[in-house]
Amino acid sequence: MAYKDFMNPELAWTPQQLRQRIGDRKGDDLVIIDTRPAPDYCAGHIEGAAHFDLYGVSLNDTRPEALAAFIWTLAYLMEIRGVDYDKTVVFYESNTGFRAARGFWFLEYLGHEDVHILDGGIRAWKGAGFPLTREAWPMFGSAADIGSKGGGRIVRTGFSKHLKKPVEDRLATAQYIQNHLKDPEMKIHDARTEAEHYGEHVRAARGGTIPGSIHLEWVHFLGPDGALRPAAELREMLASRGLTPDKEIVPLCHGGYRSAHAYLVYRLLGYPRARNYLGSWKEWGDRTDLPLEVPIR
Repeated sequence: MAYKDFMNPELAWTPQQLRQRIGDRKGDDLVIIDTRPAPDYCAGHIEGAAHFDLYGVSLNDTRPEALAAFIWTLAYLMEIRGVDYDKTVVFYESNTGFRAARGFWFLEYLGHEDVHILDGGIRAWKGAGFPLTREAWPMFGSAADIGSKGGGRIVRTGFSKHLKKPVEDRLATAQYIQNHLKDPEMKIHDARTEAEHYGEHVRAARGGTIPGSIHLEWVHFLGPDGALRPAAELREMLASRGLTPDKEIVPLCHGGYRSAHAYLVYRLLGYPRARNYLGSWKEWGDRTDLPLEVPIR
C-alpha cells in the first residue's frame, strides 16, 4: 500500500526512508534542509542538515518585477545550502509544518523534480529512535574549495545562475486570481484561522477574504503526532467543502506559508491543478483595488 494511500507518496518521506537514503548516499547527491528557528537547529538536528529558517523571506507583491527579484533572492539562499537540480532535497522542521512546505513549493515552482518533506519532522525522527547532532557542517564556496579538508561539507552550487523556467501553473498571482475570480472551475481555499477569514483578526490594511473563498485551516491536515493525516481523511475533509480534484485549487493564507502547506497536501493527493497564492492576504488585503468580502459566521 502506498504511504498513507497518497497518490504521490514519494513527496513525503518517512524517517526510515530518510535514514536509509543518508546511509546510501554517495558524495553530495542529498541535501537536507532544517527550516526551524536557529536555536532549535543548534539544540539538535539531523546530521548533515543545512540550516535555513526561511520564515519571513516573503513577498507581498506578485507583479512580474517584484516576483523576479524574489525568485533570484530565494534561489541564491538555496544554492549556498547546496541545492541544485541534480540533487535530492528534503525539507524538515519540528512537525510536518508550513516552513518545510514553503521550501518544497518553491523548488517545485522552479522545476525541481526531486524535492521532498520529512513527514512528522524532527518529532517523528526522534520517535523512530534516530540520533541528532549539534555539529554543524562547514560550508565551502564550491567543490574546488574543499580540497583535502574531507568530512561533511555543504557545497555551494550555481543554482541561481541556471534556473529553469518557473512552472507557472504552480503559482497564483493577484492578477491571475482577479482574472479568474468568476470562473466556476477555480476554488479559493483560505487556509488561515477562522478569525482571519471572518475579518476579526486583521493583519493587513483590510480584513476579510477573497470573495467566494472556502475556509479550512491548514492545521486540520495534521494528526495529533504532527504528521499528515491519512489520505482518505484528507480527501473526505476537502470534498465535504467542495475542494475536489476536478477543480483548480488556489490556497491562500497571510504570507504564502500555510497556503504552501495546503499546496503540499493537494500534490500528495494527486490533485492535477493546484496553485499557491504567494502574496496571499498580505498582498490582497493591502491593495484597495482588489475586491474582498467579510463573511458572516
